[in-house]
Amino acid sequence: MSLSDASAAPNIEISAEFERWANVFLAHKAFSHPSELHGVLCGRFAAGGRMQEDECAAVVCEHIGLASTALEESPELRVFAAGIYQQALAQLSSMDMSFQPLLPDDDYALEQRLESLISWVRGFLAGMALAAGESLGEAPEEIRELMEDMVAISQLSDEEDASEENDQQLVEITEYVRLGALAVFTEFNEPEQPAKTPPTLH
Repeated sequence: MSLSDASAAPNIEISAEFERWANVFLAHKAFSHPSELHGVLCGRFAAGGRMQEDECAAVVCEHIGLASTALEESPELRVFAAGIYQQALAQLSSMDMSFQPLLPDDDYALEQRLESLISWVRGFLAGMALAAGESLGEAPEEIRELMEDMVAISQLSDEEDASEENDQQLVEITEYVRLGALAVFTEFNEPEQPAKTPPTLH
């Protein structure tokens, strides 16, 4: 899949979803960023990795900075951890390519949106490395170039001046990252086979 083959599919719910994740992180005084956790999950899925529910819950607790026993003490956190696995996987594998990285909307300052994107990309790269390991070096050239671009994005400074030009550049970089994640998912995951229709008896 070429990065230029798909157009952006806006997801009107993504800003509300970011707020939901951010509120969970805030409630538990997390030091990490919600976008990074979403990136980690998406990176693992994109590289072909899957997790059991308890493993996903452990990843959530690790990123929030809690012991795994916290799930027993917080019903809200338990529900959150149980739901985000299937949610992120369903978004990436959706046939309409409407997947969106978990990022704040335009109401946030430019530097906050850039910080979130950098955090998401760092998480995505870490998740890919965990799932794919050395096989990343055997990926097609387009994917390896994409990974190099993402590494460069992860090293950007989040101290950009607010300007229309910088804002537009952020939009373009975000779209590149979005389509890149979909390209990686397509490369490392077999397409889902449609359910077979049982034979009709005559």
